[in-house]
Formats: sequence, structure tokens, C-alpha cells
Amino acid sequence: MKTLKVDLGQRSYPIFIGSDLIDRPELFEACSKASSIYIVTNTTVAPLYAERLSKTLASFGKSVRTIALPDGESFKDWKNLQTIFDELLKHGADRQTVLIALGGGVIGDMTGFAAASFMRGIRFIQVPTTLLSQVDSSVGGKTGINHPLGKNMIGAFHQPIAVIADLSTLKTLPPRELSAGLAEVIKHGAIADATFLNWIEANTSALLACDIEAMSHAVLRSCEIKSAVVSADEREGGVRATLNFGHTFGHAIEAGMGYGEWLHGEAVGCGMVMGAKLSCLLKKITQADADRLTRIIHSMHLPTTAPKFGAERYIELMQVDKKAEGGQIRYVLLEQIGKAYIATAPHEAVVETLLATGAA
Repeated sequence: MKTLKVDLGQRSYPIFIGSDLIDRPELFEACSKASSIYIVTNTTVAPLYAERLSKTLASFGKSVRTIALPDGESFKDWKNLQTIFDELLKHGADRQTVLIALGGGVIGDMTGFAAASFMRGIRFIQVPTTLLSQVDSSVGGKTGINHPLGKNMIGAFHQPIAVIADLSTLKTLPPRELSAGLAEVIKHGAIADATFLNWIEANTSALLACDIEAMSHAVLRSCEIKSAVVSADEREGGVRATLNFGHTFGHAIEAGMGYGEWLHGEAVGCGMVMGAKLSCLLKKITQADADRLTRIIHSMHLPTTAPKFGAERYIELMQVDKKAEGGQIRYVLLEQIGKAYIATAPHEAVVETLLATGAA
């Protein structure tokens, strides 16, 4: 097992990375002082891991209940958030209750938002079971739900007290979900570590085969990068926004298609292709760099051709984005492979990018 620390002063917490971690009570030590424990999961993950985790948590002698929500991005909404609150209130949860998010990014975001809101804030632990959530969404304290007009526009910053990334859970991931997670792995190399991107490119087959050693390195390095950025900028006032490379275009794709039609990682992968093309048009990276990143994304079985919404619709969707300020769309672009920056972009260049990807 490898351990990292997200350094946020009194809100610091560990990230544990290894196999069969959900069977280790010592990693859930914070639950020993809980009044009750609630596992929040979904109907796909619950049959696989909820009972195992319940047995682990039962060692603390506390009441352990499971809340299983419907599976999918389309269920990341007020109605299902309310289901969590209903169960907590029905069974007498209090300020000493601990929530456990067992699942992917949707479950992690919703459980975190519930924890941030219930009685104005209770503790929660992230137990991410998808690659995407292990390398990205479980770390950093971003929580929230979707709105029909924008993704993750309603939420709060609320840090977990631990992240327990059990690599053995990745073995049950469908290939499409695995590829979606690899998009966020690629992103970390593209924005922060050119050497890591080289490693990803050289280990494509091992990553797609979910080789445990390859996955261990991919998750570890991704978490190292994200932890360093979050520690420097917890609430996204500056450098943390670079973690959104591919997300401005990607969120527009998700909203335009309807949540759940494209997986988040698929939309981000395609969004990175679009971001690389825009970076190239603005003469920040070369055409060869943009083409190489596109090849790497394609090699992970991710889409590289954007849906055809038309330029006007894309721009409308991107204006409803957390990075938009004063009506201006702010993009995360590449200054070079391994270094990102945030900027507005000329409307003409954006439209040209959309045309070049077949989106307009």
C-alpha cells in the first residue's frame, strides 16, 4: 500500500492506494468514534462491495446502513440527493455520523455534497471504485449535483477525511468505464508532467488490460499531481483551474447530449482534443503536439470527434460554466506538453476549433 497526504492544514487527509483495502478496518479508524455509519453507493456497486465493506465497518460496533441510489450521471440530481437526506433523518443521523462514498464520481460528489449540507457539515470518507474517481474526483473536496442547464453548478467544497483507493475494485470495471478513467490520467500528464505522458503512451496496452502494477503507478502519479495542486489552491482561485483541461468543451458535450449519453471521461477526452487544437491555433503548441495528444486519447478507445451541435450551441453551453466570468468563456489550454494555462480565446479561434473537430 502507498500513502499520500493532501496537505490542507487542519483539513489534511491521507490517500491510501493498494489492493483489497476495503477489508482493512484500520484504514477506517475515524469510524471508531462515529455515532453511526452510512454507506452511500449505487445499485451496480452495492452487490459487488457493500457487504464486504459493511463487515469491515461492523468491527467498530456501530450501526451501519447502506443507501443504494440509481446508477448513472443522469441521477446526479436533487431528487437522489434528497433520498440521502431522507434516510439520514429517518434513522436519526447526527453530527457524529460518518458517510462512506462507495462508488464512482457521481456517488462521491453526491455523498460529499450531502455531508457538506447535513447539519451544516459532517465527516465523510471516499472509497472510489472507478479509475476516474480514484485519479480525480475523490481527491480535492469538490462536491455537487448537476442542473439541466449546467454540470456541477450546485455544490460545495467539502474535504473528505480519507480517500481509500482499492485497486482491486478496478477489475470489475467495464472496458468503457476504464477508458473513461484513463482520460483523466492522460490529462494529468498533459497539464503537469510530460514524462508521465510519455509513460502513459508507452504503457497503453498494460493500462487497457488493467494491469495492477500499471494501474498502481497511474493512480499514484495522478493523485500526486492533483494533491499538489489542491494543496496550493484548495478553492480553485488560480492554479487548480488547470485541472479542468478538456472540461469546458467536455461539459458542453455532456450537457448538449444529455447527461449519461457520454461518460464524463469520454467527454473530457474529446474536450482535450478540442483544447489541444485551440492551443495550436493560438500558436502555443505545435500541430505535432496536438496530433500526438489526439493519438494517445484515441489509443485509449476514447472519442476524438465531437458531436455536431453547431458553434452557436457550443458557445451557449460553455457560457454556463464555472470558469466563465463576466460573460467570457475561460479555457484551460496548453502552453506546452506538461504545462497548462488559463485564458480567454478569440471567438474566431474557438469557432475554427469547432469547425476543425466537425462540431460546427
